[in-house]
Amino acid sequence: MSHGKIRVLIAKPGLDGHDRGVKVLARGLRDAGMEVIYLGLRLTPEQIAEVAIQEDVDVVGLSCLSGAHMTLFPRTINLTREKGGQRVLFIGGGIIPKKDVPRLKEAGMAQTFGPGTPIEEIAGFIRDKLAEESHDTKD
Repeated sequence: MSHGKIRVLIAKPGLDGHDRGVKVLARGLRDAGMEVIYLGLRLTPEQIAEVAIQEDVDVVGLSCLSGAHMTLFPRTINLTREKGGQRVLFIGGGIIPKKDVPRLKEAGMAQTFGPGTPIEEIAGFIRDKLAEESHDTKD
């Protein structure tokens, strides 16, 4: 990847229709200097994975408030990996119970962020994680 600006794809898989928070996040990451592609609502994991590969993104941010994160997040990660997106960093947000976080991390989710997480914290996590992975590939 490493094509200048960090490219972030933000999407809402499933039937969740609440998008105020994810729109704030998309705007905040853009203001933090990242290139943000916001796909919108009610997407399938297949649609998100396809765009992630087509757009050669560094990060995919998934948001779910409907409770379907344990199905939708791992499926999106798996499909993206199958299509060649092994190096894509996945983050998740929404209403995610703490008990689900370890299983999401096992599925390939780097981090989850709950409502009210400061944008600076999310942007910092993305920058730090990508810098760490970039450093790891140079060794």
